[in-house]
Amino acid sequence: MIEQHASCACGRVRLRVVGEPIAVAACCCTDCQAGGRMIEALPGAAPIRDAFGGTPYLTYRNDRFVCETGAEALEGIKLSEGAPTTRFVATCCNSGMYLKFGPGWWTSVYRARFPDGAPPVRFRTKIDSLPAGVTPPDDIPAYRGFPPALMGPLLWARLAMWLAPSTGR
Repeated sequence: MIEQHASCACGRVRLRVVGEPIAVAACCCTDCQAGGRMIEALPGAAPIRDAFGGTPYLTYRNDRFVCETGAEALEGIKLSEGAPTTRFVATCCNSGMYLKFGPGWWTSVYRARFPDGAPPVRFRTKIDSLPAGVTPPDDIPAYRGFPPALMGPLLWARLAMWLAPSTGR
């Protein structure tokens, strides 16, 4: 099974993911745009959003994701107290690392955190949330909402987690 590593800019925090990602997408929703801006505004933080304001992620089943080193340097941040999404930042160098959606069974790692490269983004979601005048190119599929290309694989991943033993820890 394929194994990849992601790390913060200074290398203190290191993540391991196993298997193919559920999705490789850029989310353009208002929360991902705001979360990206919030992280990028931290001192010394590297960009995590793309040129159009979307946030590229590789999404994995929770049982195929683990923080190998530096967990003590991770800090969870939310856009608001009741927000279901927590974004994790490596406080050692203010690198945006990943996010977890509250009730979800998946972890979305910022594509920028893969130093050895990552698969190309396969589609964009929530493009109607981009600022007025911002139009991404038509190089990959782009959806106004969350498409079956995302929702179907997320549901399939949940079923696979119920049926198979854990492989990521």
